[in-house]
Amino acid sequence: STMRKRKTTDSPHSSTDLSEGKEKLRLKQEVGLISGVSLIAGTMIGSGIFMSPEWVLYHMGSPASSLLIWAACGLLAMFGALSYAELGTIIKESGGEYIYILRIFGSFPAFLFAYTSVILVRPAGLAAVCLSFAEYAVAPFYPGCSSPQVVVKCTAAACILLLTIINCLNVRLATSIMNIFTAAKLLALLVIVVGGVVLLAKGQTQSFQNAFQNTTASIGAVGVAFYQGLWSYDGWNNLNYVTEELKKPEVTLPRAVMIAIPLVTCLYLLVNVSYLAAMTPTEVLSSGAVAVTWGHKVLGSWAWLISLSVALSTFGSSNGTFFSGGRVCYIAAREGHMPDILSMAHVRCLTPSPALLFTSAMSLIMIISGSFTSIVNFFSFIAWFFYGMTISGLLYLKIKKPELPRSYKVPIIIPIIVLMAAVYLVLAPIIDQPQMEILYIVLFIFSGVILYFPLVRFKCHPRFLQRVTLHLQLFLEVAPTTRDAN
Repeated sequence: STMRKRKTTDSPHSSTDLSEGKEKLRLKQEVGLISGVSLIAGTMIGSGIFMSPEWVLYHMGSPASSLLIWAACGLLAMFGALSYAELGTIIKESGGEYIYILRIFGSFPAFLFAYTSVILVRPAGLAAVCLSFAEYAVAPFYPGCSSPQVVVKCTAAACILLLTIINCLNVRLATSIMNIFTAAKLLALLVIVVGGVVLLAKGQTQSFQNAFQNTTASIGAVGVAFYQGLWSYDGWNNLNYVTEELKKPEVTLPRAVMIAIPLVTCLYLLVNVSYLAAMTPTEVLSSGAVAVTWGHKVLGSWAWLISLSVALSTFGSSNGTFFSGGRVCYIAAREGHMPDILSMAHVRCLTPSPALLFTSAMSLIMIISGSFTSIVNFFSFIAWFFYGMTISGLLYLKIKKPELPRSYKVPIIIPIIVLMAAVYLVLAPIIDQPQMEILYIVLFIFSGVILYFPLVRFKCHPRFLQRVTLHLQLFLEVAPTTRDAN
């Protein structure tokens, strides 16, 4: 059948070192409903809502149309997450898009996704969020001037190293930090919302008079506005990366999605209304960081609270990105698409520490090189290409394999809408403004072909790699893991 069967054995190299009379090593199921909601909401609420509103407004041209874009982005994220929730109850394995593409379409497209995600997309996204954290964290020390790039990059690197230590030590510690920071950033957004309600009550509604005036009708501009909005919603699929670590995944996955995404969407809309109540559209467009400008206008001497909130928010978001991003690397290695060492877990901490260390190293390279901004700009292009492929896999299973057991079913119209949106978001920038960077990204994705056939298909592994793996295994105190028997 086209639905690829799970391997009944463990990873090809999980020899009998742990299996003789002992319990198999596996990651703990420690992510409950509250942690699940925190992982989704905490990763989604990063720097986007504090930075993107001015760009959505810039591309749409009017306050009312920009609010419609924010609502539409939230609806699209919700539809995407509900579609993924059904996939997560059919294929109860961690790894998100990677594992779904592998089980439905097979080894080659899954390898291309893992190769692109592990080497380029996840590290670039993590580096971007950590750099925005660093910008806000060091800004108070350089009042009235821009912060030196060396200081910003060192702070971002320190942030990544701290996240590596936290996530390698303990899953519960990582999820606890996620819960605390999610609560802190929700509180910050509530302060902005309440401030907006007070301003509206006082009659500051000038931004909402003739609210649709100057609205853009260009398809390309709407697509770019969607990209800006969707960057703020990125993270809606994060729970699917850690399915094996969820308590009762068939219940927790759909519930966490249904709580987290509507909550974030409502907050985003109210925060945007608050920005527009405090500032005219012209002031929003001329603001470098719209949340900080709002703080100066509304909170006065307490404006530093907003800068602190954005720094906390981006740190929490980078923790969520790191937590789920390391899992893609770990799962791909367990399936034989990455070096074996990355599929192992620490024997005492039970965390996928080699995969986390590799993700950390790639992110540090991105930060040091500093030339990844154009790649991050096309993050949405790659992401929606693979989202579209994954959703088409769900439609295939719904039509051809309706008998597969699933505890949650999404109406078929929802994945169809998401697939149409994915096609639009991939093609709109190419048709409207073709750029060379998109060609470079496509070439990078397909450069994986060079590695796939010798290393994965024909398994040509040099002898010295096995010795390196053994030494790393002893040094890092890690051992092969088994798949959770869901």
